[in-house]
This record gives sequence, structure tokens and C-alpha cells, in this order.
Amino acid sequence: MAHISIIGTGNMGQAIAGLVTKGGNTVETVNSAQTGTPVTGDIVVLAVPYSAVTDIVAQRGEQLAGKIVVDITNPVDFATFDGLTVPADGSAAAEIAAQLPDSTVLKAFNTNFGGTLVGGSVGAETTTVLIAGDDADAKALLTGVVTAAGLKAVDAGGLKRARELEALGFLQITLAAGEKITWTGGFAVSH
Repeated sequence: MAHISIIGTGNMGQAIAGLVTKGGNTVETVNSAQTGTPVTGDIVVLAVPYSAVTDIVAQRGEQLAGKIVVDITNPVDFATFDGLTVPADGSAAAEIAAQLPDSTVLKAFNTNFGGTLVGGSVGAETTTVLIAGDDADAKALLTGVVTAAGLKAVDAGGLKRARELEALGFLQITLAAGEKITWTGGFAVSH
């Protein structure tokens, strides 16, 4: 059984917390403003907007050392809704990994909407969580958490694949914001 800490109590934080407990794992949720509350999970999920990550890393960097840190952010330029705020050859996950050299950073959940995590499906397909990272054991542990809750998980490759996952997340968000798809829909992976 894994113990997961989730920083962020919004829609995605709540959806991931439900997924964790559904699979028989334990979870603690911490409001991102609760800087004095330590995180104790072996896996720490950053369920916050990308703009909040720098402050969280600055405040909690030492606590995150030795832990698996899951970046779920999509660095969308919300002022224009016309692109990502990270360089074209980088990703939010790569920036977080550079700031947390003593942590194992994974990219996951950023291509899922909260409703598809809670409902367990995208259309007729079981919700699939795409996971990118450079540590096979960390990906296997997160995969176990996801599949224990009845969802699918797919290894999307190394952390360098986070850029493509963030682009896919951006496309899905803009489609939903433009009412081309619903916030309970999205992309499905059939395999």
C-alpha cells in the first residue's frame, strides 16, 4: 500500500484523492497555502496551477527530497489561451525536476479531467492515465496506484515526453473551454 500526499484541494486534488482511496491506498491532502503542514507521503502530487509550483518548491524543497513528485500541471498561458508558458524544447515537469534534484519527478494526470478520473471513463473507454518519467520503479508504483482504482495506466516514456503530454493537455483544455468537448470528456486511449 502506498501513502500519497496531495498538495492542492481543488477539483483535481479531490479527484486524485478519491482515486487513491478507491484503490486501497492512503492519502493526505494539504491546501497549498498550509506551508507549515508537512507532507508525509512517499508520493507527493502537485495538484496546483503551474503558477503556484515555484513557491511550493521553494517552501517544501527539503520535504520533497527523496520522494516521488508527480507534476499534474499544464503550463497554459491563461491570459491568451494561445500557448504554453514554457520554452518549446522544455516542459513544466523538466523545470520542476531541475528545481528538485533530490526528488524523482513524474508527469501524470495532466491529460485527464477530474470528471474522467472520478467517473472512470472517457466515453466508452476506461480512463487512462499517461505517465512519463525516467525512473521505472517510480512509474511502476504510480501505475499500481492508478490500476488499483480500476483505471488504466500507460508508460508514455521518459520525462522528456512531458512536453508532448503538456501539449496534449493544452489541446484538450482549449477544446473544452471552446465547448468542442465536455469537461467530462476528453481523449481516450484504446489498447
